[in-house]
Amino acid sequence: MKSALHGTHTSEAEVTNVSAHGFWLLIGVREMFVPFDEFPWFRDAPVGQILNVLLQAPNHLYWPDLDIDLAIESIEHPGRFPLVSKTRSTGALQQTRRAKHPRRMRSPGRAARG
Repeated sequence: MKSALHGTHTSEAEVTNVSAHGFWLLIGVREMFVPFDEFPWFRDAPVGQILNVLLQAPNHLYWPDLDIDLAIESIEHPGRFPLVSKTRSTGALQQTRRAKHPRRMRSPGRAARG
């Protein structure tokens, strides 16, 4: 007698813990830490969106709610992948100048004066 076919395996990638510094990701039997300093795209994301991760290929992860995809190698060796988003500190915001007199719109029927 044959057993029924196995169902779809749904636990190939799982976020096991989220902290102020990053989150732990379990992929098969490997557990990795994803630090927010190295992967800033996750820093302000809601926890529920971080938890929704898919293993799309043996070495490729995807967070559909955040539209983020990562190679597992980039988590294991972030130094090999230097394209990291960095926020620039620009100091205080500069105030924009306002015109003393707002520009008047010309009506389409008027000829422009030269």
